Amino acid sequence: MANTQHALSLGLPRRLADLLVEEKIITADQLKNALETQRQGGQGGDKLGTILIGKGFIKEERLLEFLSQQCGISYVSLANMPKIPEEVIAAVPEAIARQHTLLPYNKTKDRIIVALADPLNVLILDDLKMMTGCDVRAVLASEAEILAALDKYYKSASSQETLDEIVRESNVSQAEAEGVDLVDEKAEDDDIVSLEKSAEDAPVIKMVNLIMAGAIKAHASDIHIEPFPKELRVRYRIDGVLHEQPAPPRKFHGAISTRIKIMANLNIAERRVPQDGRLKLKISGKEIDMRVSVLPCAPGEKIVMRILDSSGLKVQMSQLGFEPEALAVFTKCMNMPYGINLITGPTGSGKSTTLYSALANLNTPDTNIITCEDPVEYQLHGINQVQVNTQVGLTFAAGLRAFLRQDPDVIMVGEVRDLETAQIAINAALTGHLVFSTLHTNDAPGSITRLGMMGVEPFLMSSALLMILAQRLVRAICLECKESYEVELDWLVKLGVPPNQLQARKGKVTLYRGKGCENCAKTGYRGRQGLYEVLEVTDPMRELILNKAPARELKALGIKQGMLTLRACAVRKLLAGQTTVEEMIRVTASDTDS
Repeated sequence: MANTQHALSLGLPRRLADLLVEEKIITADQLKNALETQRQGGQGGDKLGTILIGKGFIKEERLLEFLSQQCGISYVSLANMPKIPEEVIAAVPEAIARQHTLLPYNKTKDRIIVALADPLNVLILDDLKMMTGCDVRAVLASEAEILAALDKYYKSASSQETLDEIVRESNVSQAEAEGVDLVDEKAEDDDIVSLEKSAEDAPVIKMVNLIMAGAIKAHASDIHIEPFPKELRVRYRIDGVLHEQPAPPRKFHGAISTRIKIMANLNIAERRVPQDGRLKLKISGKEIDMRVSVLPCAPGEKIVMRILDSSGLKVQMSQLGFEPEALAVFTKCMNMPYGINLITGPTGSGKSTTLYSALANLNTPDTNIITCEDPVEYQLHGINQVQVNTQVGLTFAAGLRAFLRQDPDVIMVGEVRDLETAQIAINAALTGHLVFSTLHTNDAPGSITRLGMMGVEPFLMSSALLMILAQRLVRAICLECKESYEVELDWLVKLGVPPNQLQARKGKVTLYRGKGCENCAKTGYRGRQGLYEVLEVTDPMRELILNKAPARELKALGIKQGMLTLRACAVRKLLAGQTTVEEMIRVTASDTDS
């Protein structure tokens, strides 16, 4: 989702929290709100500092400066620091550095300075003193910067080298592993016990763990394992784009497939029909859920694993990438007592993150929130979530009917797929419920046309709809290799940039791009930013809907009312130096009428 900083990972003592109020850094009401969230176990559990940052009550940098003053240690930024010598890094083992989120920062003959994310973790300083034989002094730094530095300086062997080592450890010779002979699939079907045993071999387990850990370290959203007649291909989807990775030899496909099926509790003997499952991993002390999909293909089974990282759902609305005007409309409609808010966009456009962030803001003890999802990807504390099961008749429509007997205040329907679901959702909105749902359309005005094609009457749409949001994700420029360059105004206009967004600029315009570095795997991009087209359904808009006006008229009125189109949002991010021309064109190619 948005390219946001990690929240500070420390449990802020109540004494320091009270000092924040005394110093007027936060208000007493904000502290009370955070303590209530802490008591409920949401947004970071018992870590008060994390909650304050997550709720937007205090900036991470401001909290770090405050803690450094109170704890009597210096605060440093690691973002633009000079390269740390190898002998300094070697002074602290990687396992210790990652476990305690610290980085060796400087070293002399008898003293070592370490950057800590948690200034209250004083016991590790004594341990390091005994381990290194040096006097140890601590400085305070951002957790996000420390984690980035750990990845930068503690470089393990490359994935390809590790895979080669695993192959050498296995009983399969290198020549056999690199051979092009296909595995006899019939023989595998006849010998399930042998295949299951091979899946439990240490080399196969290491291969699967390497693939999964590599994807998580690369911040990938999906892992694709694809068999071909002469090779096996592994790809990670990073920031919405697939990148090929080092892959094990083709000989190992059957064992790898079986290993993943065992982990996901799937039927290892079934290879004729698709299967879906889930698995949970713990990597570097962090729990990661994965959704596994197995699809029979001609050369073998293709496996796709969706990485479900719930930490991405704790993003505040202000951090998602909304433009100020769009966020004001979204917040207004999100807090209405009843009506329908629709989120639209293709698969992978960040709809789930937006929906869950909105629900998290509405999730209070006096609000009954029920969701109907297919599937339930993330489990949220304090929200009742229902999994669609069409085999037993639990469809979106059936779930919605049941919800209305559960005294809900807020209802979230995973997707409006048919007329029945749309009609029940509209009836729920008209009888005093706030409803959120999704549609698959290219832009916000197109959603009204889509509902009309489903058979929803215009008078029902005009009465129930509050807002329609269309969204996309653009890759953000890597901050570590970002560089500027100049282009002519006319060149931008020819690319489709609206002249009204260039009025204040004369001559040449400064844009930015990423050169490519280790931090961004030579792509020039790291993280993503959201583009949000928010169409508020006002009285003039309702009149057009009642008259069955085409989408272009709805869009024209929306722009006249102040709606920013997807292209206009992308241009803003381009001119602000957050993304590139190529990304703007790639993501908003269909939205040229701005």
